[in-house]
Amino acid sequence: MHDATDPKEKAQAVAKANEAIAIRPKRGKLTLLSRRIYNVFLFHAQRQGVDKPTYCLPLAELIKDARFNSNNTEILKSHIRDMQATTIEWHTSVGGTRRWTSTQLLGTVSIDDPGRGRPCHISWTYPDPIREHLIRPAHYTRILLEISSQMRSYAASVLYELGARYLSSPTRLTMREDVLWWASVLTGRSDIVKVDYRILHRDTIKKALAELDTLSEDFRMEVVEHKRGRKVDELQFKILPKGEQPADSGSSQAPLACVLDLALVEQLVSLGFKPRDAQDFYAATDETLLRAALDHVTERMQNAALPPLKSPAAYLRTAVKKKYPGLPARERTSEGTVSSVSAAAASPVAPETRLPIHPGPELSMEERLRQLREDWNQHQATMARTRFLAMGVSEQDAYVSRFEIERLPHVAIPVAKAWRKDGIDSRIAGSTFNRWLASVLWPGDATDAELLRFAVSLKRG
Repeated sequence: MHDATDPKEKAQAVAKANEAIAIRPKRGKLTLLSRRIYNVFLFHAQRQGVDKPTYCLPLAELIKDARFNSNNTEILKSHIRDMQATTIEWHTSVGGTRRWTSTQLLGTVSIDDPGRGRPCHISWTYPDPIREHLIRPAHYTRILLEISSQMRSYAASVLYELGARYLSSPTRLTMREDVLWWASVLTGRSDIVKVDYRILHRDTIKKALAELDTLSEDFRMEVVEHKRGRKVDELQFKILPKGEQPADSGSSQAPLACVLDLALVEQLVSLGFKPRDAQDFYAATDETLLRAALDHVTERMQNAALPPLKSPAAYLRTAVKKKYPGLPARERTSEGTVSSVSAAAASPVAPETRLPIHPGPELSMEERLRQLREDWNQHQATMARTRFLAMGVSEQDAYVSRFEIERLPHVAIPVAKAWRKDGIDSRIAGSTFNRWLASVLWPGDATDAELLRFAVSLKRG
């Protein structure tokens, strides 16, 4: 059991039962977003009490805490159905008696919409056999929502929670299980019957470990392979506090976005990706490049002078791989073929201008405007960082001191630790500082005129 004496840490953590961390679904599937939603549900249910049969939360608060930026309730309903359809096995011990329970992750869920101008609420229940174990667990791990909600792949989210669980154990080693078990746990899938470990390691484990290393300030992990002959038969993961080097530390990865942008995922699906493939492709791709590639593919599809694309999804993969977004779509004559205009001659696109709106076909006007405001806020944060780096040392010091007085006391503890360690260069804390600085340099919300000019500039860019 992990204990917390700091009230601030308690307020930011969910006490997640150890049995609910490495979930191997026996039926159905789990996704990154369903795992985020589940953690947020637990966080609020634990604060409402074990005696309540039903828990309730404003829908807007769920969206904020789970850190996804779509109000499309159909997407939310889809992930909730996944959790309700997922069967798990629950092993508990009470007074020397061991109990095996097969149940669903989630019980009845309702969304109440009282009408225009009034907030929606979502209510949920847990299956009775496991409700008390979830809300008031005897053995649990404190999961910081600030960190778990930043993970962009399902496997990284699982590894973060496992790392938090075993960080304080004497051996710092997770459970030892066969490769098939780990494949199911790290992908959230119940339909896996055969595993090629080389592919699992390349496409899932290696990427998840790199993502975890990027986002976790406290520890990193490395895989421990147990072989039978030349074949990898079983796996464990070793937890290494930051400062200790893993056996293979040669790989690195760029910082990852902290918010799962469902508008981008939806657009990938509209191009022909399967929903799970869309989330995986999003998680494995630099978001700036992906936005630019989607912009390029959209322009290519709208160009009546060129033949229709046979497979927009395949073309997008090629566009990302070969970095087509560096060259305007009108300068390409066919799929994968570049005209005589050299890509090197194309003008480089400044990062702050590569923030186009990509509303999926189902997005309402309200959602499009909200997406535009999010793009605007990111643009302002980028501009604020540029402005800060151009300042003199004394002016920079003044803003840093002000940030540490006004904003730092209110951020999550891992973010504060990252700031004290690396300052503005921290991958996690730097973005928090940039957003704060933007709000100081340009206070107040953007006006309609400013948003209109910004939208026009994106269209032209």
